[in-house]
Amino acid sequence: MKKYFMFLILLTASAFGQYLSNLNATKDDPVYSTYAAPLSRSEFIVDQGYQFIWYDNERPIEYQTDQAGNIGIAFRLNNNLRTQLLQYYKKPVVTASYSDIVKYYYYPFRDIRIDVTFQVYSSRIAIQDLKITNEGILNAELSVYPYINHTTGKFDDIKLTDVKDGFLFHHKENPDGWMKEHNIPFQEDLLNAFILSSSVDAYGTYNQFEKSKVKSDSLFVKDLKIKTLWQKNAEGINKVIALQKNLSIRPKQSVDLRIIKGVTEGNKKAEDLLTQCRGLMKEDLNKYIKEDEKTYAAIPKLNLEYKDQEMVYWNAFSLIRQNMLPPEGKCSYNYYVFSREPQWGWGHGGQVFHESLVMLAYAFMDPVSAMNSQRVYMERQWDDGYINYRTGPYLDEQITTNGQNTSSAPWYNWQNWEIYKVTKDKDFLEDAYESGKKFYNYYVTNRDKDKDGLCEWGAHAVLESVRDAFVAVWDEVADPANFEGVDVNSMLVSEAKALEAMAKELGEDDEAEEWKDDAAKRTELIRKFMWDKETDFFYNVDMKDNDFTYKTTNDIKRKEIIGFLPLWAGVATKEQAAELLKHFNNKNEFYRPNGVPTLAANDPYYNPIGYWNGPIWVPWQYLIFRGLMDYGYKKEAEDLTNRVIDNINWNLKQNHWFWELYSADEYQAGWNKSYIWTGIVARMLIDLYK
Repeated sequence: MKKYFMFLILLTASAFGQYLSNLNATKDDPVYSTYAAPLSRSEFIVDQGYQFIWYDNERPIEYQTDQAGNIGIAFRLNNNLRTQLLQYYKKPVVTASYSDIVKYYYYPFRDIRIDVTFQVYSSRIAIQDLKITNEGILNAELSVYPYINHTTGKFDDIKLTDVKDGFLFHHKENPDGWMKEHNIPFQEDLLNAFILSSSVDAYGTYNQFEKSKVKSDSLFVKDLKIKTLWQKNAEGINKVIALQKNLSIRPKQSVDLRIIKGVTEGNKKAEDLLTQCRGLMKEDLNKYIKEDEKTYAAIPKLNLEYKDQEMVYWNAFSLIRQNMLPPEGKCSYNYYVFSREPQWGWGHGGQVFHESLVMLAYAFMDPVSAMNSQRVYMERQWDDGYINYRTGPYLDEQITTNGQNTSSAPWYNWQNWEIYKVTKDKDFLEDAYESGKKFYNYYVTNRDKDKDGLCEWGAHAVLESVRDAFVAVWDEVADPANFEGVDVNSMLVSEAKALEAMAKELGEDDEAEEWKDDAAKRTELIRKFMWDKETDFFYNVDMKDNDFTYKTTNDIKRKEIIGFLPLWAGVATKEQAAELLKHFNNKNEFYRPNGVPTLAANDPYYNPIGYWNGPIWVPWQYLIFRGLMDYGYKKEAEDLTNRVIDNINWNLKQNHWFWELYSADEYQAGWNKSYIWTGIVARMLIDLYK
């Protein structure tokens, strides 16, 4: 029956087409256009991802990389040159887009149509397939100039390949300070191949794409305008590598051209890299579209009212999927990084519980992969129950502070239970329950210094609390280790409830009662000490005497987003929930144009695009959303979802990235791009409309 059901899903996908295979999207649509290798052909150390630049009139159409240069194409027809998007007769239209592949078409000239399939085939190889059609009535004498432009470095040891189908060359990549400090393996010297499906007619290497400070240097664009490429940059500062292919295309005829960029370790044999690249010159890329359709077929199909919401929904899954990598190093299971293009140290070390919140959405797309990501934590768990702050293929990050090892915010059991509710995999549940019990017991044992039943953040408390910069109380009162946290204790209530649900599902009724009692006791303590009747809001309390004063009277009473977590954890009474809703709806506090800010807008420390002092962090919007739903405030939950998506949508239309955080008040986003955890916005829509 299960096989038959999957057959129907795939048949439906094939018969009616997946949403992302049937686009008609322009730059003004919210398409996520960063691409990386599929899970099955990805790796950690040598890994090239590409940001598709197709929306900036002042630039060419390019595939931009972090440190390896940008791949582009220039065209010349009858001495008429096209190098920038603003010069094109018709701008690109995207017809299909998945995490690893994009299809689109455009017209650089009136009668010249270019159909493109670009696939990041693997972490080492990218393929660009061009079908060039002459739709006019006269022969077209067209020159095509594939190039790589290195904007931040240069290319070295450049050689033409032996049969003159392209270039071999080296480039350098530099790990950032965080990766060096944490001994994350990184390949600095890389050998490249840049080849065509047929021999080139000319080639050149240049100092600059357009402008040069050295008068004697040849300029790439200048050469394109006046003659055939056949230049060698005399200064040896090679920033542009260009090939030329001359095509004579009859009316109503098409010509195919394939461009392949490959990369490997600098000490590997060039012939091996060329063999791999040339072996893909006839590869059928359409089959990879079909593979993606099968992968995406499990995603719930929602009846969404707005086209832009639907586009955001499907592209959110591409963001998540793109950041998944297969087993490697210490990881026996697939894992994720925060971002693959661009690569940056903090986001490339491995998994953290708060980023793993996104697995609650990903479980619908690939339940096995989502469960395996959580198993990465299980296999690295210490005997005493401790789980690292960050866990990756080459990293076990503990950060020992004051004799304690830093863990991550305790969302672990809740995540596992929510994933199980999607997958219904009992083997996973059994393993998760055993691991989860150990982690919970470790955490409550080591994070309650005064043994009063309420916990505080420990070890490197700022990092463990998630809110790791620009927190009003942390910055202006004291370190979080000094407070019993309404956030950490709400999380622990949710953890105990999740363990109770797991125990019931596994038939461990006696243990379930113990977890239920544990959650109830902590709930009562939160209500007793952390609810302020004067302001009707939840706050942290001083660890010494459980009041709201640390140095000066009521200095801990700062209205932060953590005051809503008792809604998500089911801690708030109905009366308290009603009072919290007033704060939620107060435009001077937490009802901002784009969601619930991390700090009330009337606090003097508020900054709508700061860090944890005002901006919108989408996973935390989901937590509040769930609380609203659980307390029966569906209308408010839907309104919150719409406001959050509105800003995500606007930014996708501007630069086609998902961002780490978003402004609470303006159409703006910031800090790090291609950031995995914003993909949880898809789960908000599933919970509303599935």
